[in-house]
Amino acid sequence: MINQINNSDNFSSLPSQVELDFLAALLEVEDASYPWNPADEESEAYFCALEQQFLSDDLWEEEELTKRSQNFYRQLDTLWPENPTHSHHKTNISQILFANLQAAFANAVPHSFLDTIAQKASEIFTSQQSLKEQLVTCVQGVLPAWEAEDLFVLARPYAYAMRSGEPQCPKSFISKFENREWTTLSDVEQAKISLAISYYALTQLSSFESES
Repeated sequence: MINQINNSDNFSSLPSQVELDFLAALLEVEDASYPWNPADEESEAYFCALEQQFLSDDLWEEEELTKRSQNFYRQLDTLWPENPTHSHHKTNISQILFANLQAAFANAVPHSFLDTIAQKASEIFTSQQSLKEQLVTCVQGVLPAWEAEDLFVLARPYAYAMRSGEPQCPKSFISKFENREWTTLSDVEQAKISLAISYYALTQLSSFESES
């Protein structure tokens, strides 16, 4: 009986075939010829041959490589944080613009409106949008109940003025409402004032750019 127990212990202590195969896989050299030292003369030939093998693979045609690389870089853009210096510069411009809007329109418009318009104008100023599109984008944050199509109609005078070279005077227009409470103004009046301030903000940003 004791011998049977000893034989059983010896049998269980022996490695299984699976364990032996796993150990062999770990000890197997994947590529004995890999040039671990790039300074060796054989390294250049090795990598050239590897590159040719890669390029000749039917699964990696040029079009497929281009597509995959574009997708890869798009993923990086979503993960990589914005350049801190560029972000800091935008913040400074937004703060300066907000201060200018406060000095010009604080008596007619709530400060929160001016802050929202200043931030949005700073974000989109360098975009490829037309002036009319930029104006509408600036005021949508403060006039969420308005449809974009209706705001485009109200923004037309500023777009036409820019084309004709005869800029509007937002400060003169808004001065008519300085002695009235914002909440007493009609929706149309509030929209026109918001667009006028957005136009003023974009012209301010244009002057900042020309001075830099």
